[in-house]
Amino acid sequence: MLTAASLAVAGCEPTAKRQVQSRPPAGPPPGSEVTPARLDLPLPLRTRDHPGEWWQASLAPEPRSAVEILLEKVDASFRSGEENYRTGHLEKARHDFDRAVDWLLGSGIDLRSDPRLEQLFGRTVTAIHSYEVQAFREGDGFAEQKPQPAPLDEIPEISLPADPRLKERAEAELLTVPHDLPLTVNEQVLAYLDFFQTPRGRAIVERGLQRAGRYRSLIARILREEGLPLDLLYLAQAESAFQPASLSRAGARGIWQFMAGRAREYGLRRSWWLDERQDPEKSTRAAARHLRDLYAMFGDWYLVMAAYNSGPATVAKAIERTGYADFWELYRRKVLPRETKNYVPIILALTLICKDPARYGIEVTPDAPVQVDSVKPGHPIDLRLVAETIDTSVDVLRSLNPQLLRLVTPPDPEFRLALPAGTAERFFAEIAEVPPEKWVSWRRHRISPGETLGTLAKKYRTTAQAIAEVNGLGAKQPVQVGQKLIIPAAPSETAQGKLLRHRVRRGDTLASIAEQFSVTVADLKRWNGIRGDRVSRGAVLRVYPAGRHPASANSRSRNTGPSRSASAETNPDTGRTVARPGKMEKAVIHQVKPGETLWSIARNYGTSVEELRTANGFLVGRALQVGDQVRIVGRR
Repeated sequence: MLTAASLAVAGCEPTAKRQVQSRPPAGPPPGSEVTPARLDLPLPLRTRDHPGEWWQASLAPEPRSAVEILLEKVDASFRSGEENYRTGHLEKARHDFDRAVDWLLGSGIDLRSDPRLEQLFGRTVTAIHSYEVQAFREGDGFAEQKPQPAPLDEIPEISLPADPRLKERAEAELLTVPHDLPLTVNEQVLAYLDFFQTPRGRAIVERGLQRAGRYRSLIARILREEGLPLDLLYLAQAESAFQPASLSRAGARGIWQFMAGRAREYGLRRSWWLDERQDPEKSTRAAARHLRDLYAMFGDWYLVMAAYNSGPATVAKAIERTGYADFWELYRRKVLPRETKNYVPIILALTLICKDPARYGIEVTPDAPVQVDSVKPGHPIDLRLVAETIDTSVDVLRSLNPQLLRLVTPPDPEFRLALPAGTAERFFAEIAEVPPEKWVSWRRHRISPGETLGTLAKKYRTTAQAIAEVNGLGAKQPVQVGQKLIIPAAPSETAQGKLLRHRVRRGDTLASIAEQFSVTVADLKRWNGIRGDRVSRGAVLRVYPAGRHPASANSRSRNTGPSRSASAETNPDTGRTVARPGKMEKAVIHQVKPGETLWSIARNYGTSVEELRTANGFLVGRALQVGDQVRIVGRR
């Protein structure tokens, strides 16, 4: 929808102030994170007597101009999209919204020639993007997981004096409990010890102590391998209470609360599909190396903690200003950010409590350590299909793979998926019955009493005949309770690559956008008609995160005769040799080599997996095998 024609105008920000609406704006349901901007049209589309209603009649008896007709059409389409969105008809809403923008871009009118059109385009795209973001979050397999609040955001600044009896208890603990970090008992630490005795503070401690059981052995192993004090474990207790999906108000994520920039420095990837800040093992390794680097810089663990919170430059500047490389002296001189001043006492207080919780009246049963089988699917796969294959729940899989932002794994052949311990062999045995190209659309279903092929077809939006064929059943053969069937669900937007629109922000490049959505720069250029290597701030780009335009998945080649020959061309972004259309000739026969998949073959010849299956009936219902002779037709 937003092709190259949009790039020239999408970067132009409207300068007119937003008009005040006399009726409340319609949008997503209450409590949603996105409040879409209203599409605001200038007069004469409203009457003075009825400012809250849209007026579609012409004010003048003479014929309306092309611009006025265009404004009316776009307005009507947008309002229809709003109504469909409110009533839950997301596909119809998306069609209406797309049509509104298509009318603007396909009108042949220079949108910059009329301020109303230029403003309308900017407002339309902004509003549509907001609606789509919300619908996307509520959608199917690509819905993004919901983050958890970071504990540090829940801990207030303490100003009241602590219970004096705590000092004696804490000092006695220092004499009896082993520790490999220096522990201090002073007024600041005692104040937070006191807070963690309150109901609010106790809940934070208990939640972290319970979840610590899941990751304690993992974190201890990595700290030991990196040569660090094991008591640094309690930094994670303060940061996240060991919740991998923890998200702070500042945007830090994961058990170790990495900001995006620092995460990149230590090799943690972030894309549309996953965020390795939420990977317990990878983020712990990155945090350990960061802490080790900070210790090499400051040589003092309290300064290291302060630098971990506020950044090494902040601490270094405070030391330079005062001449003191001592945390408590910097604390007294008030040269550190307020949050950082409190950060170190919070960690010390939590360390004292967590090393001997019974001393402070806290008893918690830790969660069992996480035990997993690690598998490499090699293709994107929907977690619901995985759960149905090994008879577990999606919630279990998400808890074992917190780095996944969505219900679909990334299109990375090296991605490793964590399964419940002891299920890897079963997974590979059963998933082999489903073609890899269908792992993001097909499902498995165990028959319950009263279910038939007809009810399953209705539930999964497919046909009874398709279910019967894939499972080798007769057309009228009854299904048995407890029987597990493969469901060849109709290709969905999830399988095809749901369209997103990304507005280019300050600092964005084609490479950074491609990395964010796990696509190639070449794809971004092709989808948006971009010829150079630069993109303007404010431009709105079309992105298909699954890496393929849905048109290719919907198309079906019915050509059994000659097809276009292909010339080889190397893609500079991927290194792949890609076939390009040439003159007409007979269909090509490709012999499958080790490591090849239908997806890679389709990509190489500029066709689609569906077209390959249509032209090669033997591939319906079974996976591709080395040595297969694949007929290539329908190449673009």
